[in-house]
Amino acid sequence: MQLSFEFFPPRTEKGKQNLKLVRQELTVVNPHYFSTTFGAGGTTQEATLETVLDIQANDNISAAPHLSCIDSDKLKILSLLKQYQAAGINRVVALRGDIPSGVRDIGDFHYANELVEFIRHEFGNYFHIEVAAYPEMHPQATNMNTDIEHFVNKIKAGADGAITQYFYNADAYFRFVDEVQKNGIDVPITPGIMPITNYDQLLRFSNMCGAEIPRWIEKRLSTYGDDLASLSAFGFDVVSNLCDQLKSQGVESFHFYSMNKTQPSLLLAQELK
Repeated sequence: MQLSFEFFPPRTEKGKQNLKLVRQELTVVNPHYFSTTFGAGGTTQEATLETVLDIQANDNISAAPHLSCIDSDKLKILSLLKQYQAAGINRVVALRGDIPSGVRDIGDFHYANELVEFIRHEFGNYFHIEVAAYPEMHPQATNMNTDIEHFVNKIKAGADGAITQYFYNADAYFRFVDEVQKNGIDVPITPGIMPITNYDQLLRFSNMCGAEIPRWIEKRLSTYGDDLASLSAFGFDVVSNLCDQLKSQGVESFHFYSMNKTQPSLLLAQELK
C-alpha cells in the first residue's frame, strides 16, 4: 500500500512549526512521499521551495513539489527543477494551474502536457512525473470525452502516473480508469482523498474544482450546524467507506489532501494499512 500526503506551504513561523509536527506524526504510516502545492502564477514559489527542501533534508521521506505552468516561463521552471535535482528530489507533480483573474499572458506553457514534455526534454527520465486527473471532469472542460483526451495527452507526453481530484463516488473513479485504459493508457491513477471536517469549506472547494458532493452527503452535512464533532464523525465514516470500496477493488495507492493537519488523514491511512 502506497500512501502520500499533500501540504500547502505555510507562510508564518507558527505555520512552519505546525507543519513540521504534522509531518513527523504522519511518518508513522511510512508515507511514500509528501507533496507540496505551488500557487498559480508562482504566488507561493519561494515557500514551496523552502518547504520541499526542508522535507527532503529532514523527514527521511521523499518530497514532491508541485509545478504550475500558468504565468511561468521555461527559464523559471528550469531553474526550479535544477534546484530540486541538486537536492536529490526526483518526483514532481506537473499541473497547468488555475489562471489568475486578469492574466492575459499565461506564459510559455498553456497546458500541462507542454510542461511534461519540457521536463522530459531537459531532464530525460530523472524525474518521476505525476499529473492531475478528474474523474468527474475538469470544471473547464467542454465534455468528458475532451477531458479524457487532454488526460491522455499528458500521459503520452511522458507522465508516469496521476493523482485525481477528490471525489466521493467510487464509480466515477473506476469509470474514468476504464475510459483511459480504452485509450491505451495504463499508468497508476492514485485517488485523491479529501477528509470531511468542515461543511462550508468543502462546499467552497467543491464549487471551485468541480468535485461533486452526492446529494445525500450534502443534505446530511447541512444538518449538523455547529456540531463539529458529529459532522467530523459522519465525514470520517463516509470517507473511510470510500477508501474501503476503492481498496476492495484493487486500488493500492492513496493520496490524502491533509490541509496541513494530522487528523483525520492519519486515521484514514492507518485503517488502510
